[in-house]
Amino acid sequence: MGALRAATRVVAFLKIAILARLLTPTQFGVFGIGLLVLSFLEIMTDTGVNVFLIQENAELSKYKDTAFVVSIIRGILISLVIFLTAPLVSSFFNSPESYRVLLLTSLIPLIRGFINPSVVKFQKELLFAKEFSFRFVIFAIDGTVAILAAFITHSAISLIYGLLAGAIFETLFSQLFIKPRPGFSFEGNKAKEVVGRGKWVTAAGIFNYLYENGDNVVVGRILDAASLGLYQTAYRISSLPITEIADVVSRVTFPVYVKISGDMARLKKAYLKTLGAISLTVLPFGIILLLFTEPAVQIVLGDKWLGTVPVIRILSFLGVIRAITMTANPLFLSVKKQEYVMSVTLAGIIGLAVTIVPLVRAYGIVGAGISAIIGALTAVPVTFYFVLKFFSKI
Repeated sequence: MGALRAATRVVAFLKIAILARLLTPTQFGVFGIGLLVLSFLEIMTDTGVNVFLIQENAELSKYKDTAFVVSIIRGILISLVIFLTAPLVSSFFNSPESYRVLLLTSLIPLIRGFINPSVVKFQKELLFAKEFSFRFVIFAIDGTVAILAAFITHSAISLIYGLLAGAIFETLFSQLFIKPRPGFSFEGNKAKEVVGRGKWVTAAGIFNYLYENGDNVVVGRILDAASLGLYQTAYRISSLPITEIADVVSRVTFPVYVKISGDMARLKKAYLKTLGAISLTVLPFGIILLLFTEPAVQIVLGDKWLGTVPVIRILSFLGVIRAITMTANPLFLSVKKQEYVMSVTLAGIIGLAVTIVPLVRAYGIVGAGISAIIGALTAVPVTFYFVLKFFSKI
């Protein structure tokens, strides 16, 4: 999983470096609007089925058909909503250019709805080498198509072409080569079981979306598409070397924690080791990013992106804080405490929501970065309150 993240981040680095010279900050902002809508609807309708399938000891074949039908219905609904609301969204952000991007974006969830749910077996059964090959190819296809399309069109829509190509490959590969393959069978009691436990995952996902994208919405609404493009790019750069480390650890430790969840003392020891290792790893990354922001931006993006420098310096702290607090999420999920994850994310949203509008009005995209850090700091005491509460039983 570490190799996967390192490889995909190299591809992402090259992708951003090339596209930053082919496209403008405004075009990145137009693409960001489409991504905001897609992410929001995917989170709003998330059933939590992947988390459920990893938590359960039952075979995937028991739930795969029902999960597949639910996924298809969800994909159709998301596509319809994006298609129908495209005029309203483009008007809300005062961005007529985003209308075409939104229409094309509506095809992505429709295609993803047909992905074989059995892809979760790579994580459930700790088959991380296969996960590496599968995910890296998807990411490489996305980046390659986006770059080629940008050379031809010099348009924000090229980034959507990349996402579409990745979704098509993932769907076809999962259906052709991953077993067991799903059928079109639906059992209401199984769907109810999945959704019943998944409601906390859905709520946490919604709150996490609002926390990660609330600043983007405010920047795009109060400022303009160019400012949104600068801010989103700064956010991605500052997050790459830090939150990616935490994400790798979360994907690996979640299924491992599930397997040892019956031994609380062992689980506590594993969590504390993970927390210590993550803290010692991300702090140097944050310091390096803080000290060498301007030359890094000039080398990677070019001079027209120097407006991201003060934001990246601020957000380097955000990456460190979130990477450390994220270590608790797989712990909570492994013992079916999804409500803890939701509560932590809600705390972060409150810190962001109270400060985002006045800070953006006063300081622009720098204010948005400060607000994001305030939200992250608000979540820290709540996170460790639940950790201490959980381990106090030992």
